[in-house]
Amino acid sequence: MGQITTESFITDNFLLYSKEAEILFHEYAKDMPIIDYHNHLSAKQIAENKSIENITSAWLDGDHYKWRGMRANGINEQYITGHASLEERFQKWAETVPKTLRNPLFHWTQLELKRYFDIDNILQPSTSKDIYNKANKILANKTPAQLLEDMKVEVVCTTDDPTDDLRYHQQIAAANFYTKVYPTFRSDELFFIGQEKFVNYIQKLATSAGIPVDNYTDLLKAIDARISYFHENGCRVSDFGVGEPFTIVDFSKDEIPIIFDKSLKGNTLSQLEIDKYRSSILLYLGKKYHELNWVQQYHLGPIRNNNSRLQKQLGADAGCDSIADYSMAHSMSIFFNELDANNQLAKTITYNLNPSQNEVFATMMGNFNSSSTPGKMQWGSAWWFLDQKDGMEKQLNTLSNIGLLSRFVGMLTDSRSLLSFPRHEYFRRILSNLIAEDVNKGLVPNDIPFLGKMIQDICYYNAVNYFDFK
Repeated sequence: MGQITTESFITDNFLLYSKEAEILFHEYAKDMPIIDYHNHLSAKQIAENKSIENITSAWLDGDHYKWRGMRANGINEQYITGHASLEERFQKWAETVPKTLRNPLFHWTQLELKRYFDIDNILQPSTSKDIYNKANKILANKTPAQLLEDMKVEVVCTTDDPTDDLRYHQQIAAANFYTKVYPTFRSDELFFIGQEKFVNYIQKLATSAGIPVDNYTDLLKAIDARISYFHENGCRVSDFGVGEPFTIVDFSKDEIPIIFDKSLKGNTLSQLEIDKYRSSILLYLGKKYHELNWVQQYHLGPIRNNNSRLQKQLGADAGCDSIADYSMAHSMSIFFNELDANNQLAKTITYNLNPSQNEVFATMMGNFNSSSTPGKMQWGSAWWFLDQKDGMEKQLNTLSNIGLLSRFVGMLTDSRSLLSFPRHEYFRRILSNLIAEDVNKGLVPNDIPFLGKMIQDICYYNAVNYFDFK
């Protein structure tokens, strides 16, 4: 395999194509703290605060982006998710990195090597051993809390099931780390009615809430108890990410208890009954979030577990999810309007996975803004397959055309890795360059302090003002 022989391309002015872009990034965006309001980091790992020690564990465990890249490069699964040694797995990733050229994995990999380990060399077979040894030597002396503080991460919001006891969040709070780590109420499992796992989950929910759940009224009481518990432990954000169509249908209050009772008894439900139950829970949760001044997030548009072979072998989140083409607008309109009409619509962020729906989501969110909160209805950062240079630029441009970029709450990692925080830098460089291009085209005033303040708002201050973190 040919080797990349040039010096590192991650220079001080990476992705900055003008003097104006350099000033906006270096003098305004670069040093802003990070509020990472949605990710999948392990609260347990942060609470225990033990050094990771091995870069393979930090990079490849659970990272479906890299898994997909390695599979596309023809790497055997034993080196991706299997039982090969950590060094062997790293070597196979090193073989893959040069082949990721023009994929965001190439940029992310080199940014992370530079920021965490001060490594300029391109990761490839000829450099892999030296990089592996140097990174591991540094990681052996770095705890999760230190890694987060090094990146100036002020807030992390993990993604947590309603039944979680949150003991690790409590341990983190008691440890008084630089980074505040708050739970997110991720309600997905409440929506899988009609599936085999649903009844067992309801029993688990009942146990965690300390409330027997024998009917729909009990279910709502148990949900209320868990939401209150999360709130007491610093939670101010919810999330929804069911990988199925977002569907809202008409229902009567009398029929939902009947549907729920049928499910508990193991009876088969029709799709309409499932949709009615889900609609009722969505609306109920939305009202609770408004009551507590939470921010509600909706991640919409994946089709999950497409590869049954990999799912059977590895389970869910195996790296075989993709973009779906579900219809979204009608149900979003019904849902937000029902809550808004009764003054029960919480601050809301939506994320679409299908880029053909950028304008659909951006225009839908603009329908329900109000004077209660500037930027109340957010069309969120480019997500998942779209959180790369082209996807971010398209999201920023569409938001600018249809909404108010100046009120945007900015970037998040959506990551399972403690080494992913240079993605904020990536976003900030792209944002700074985009605004600078407008200056040089004469599309906006050449007022660097004004533009720099707007960039700082997007990178940090808007999130500070939007979320009700302690």
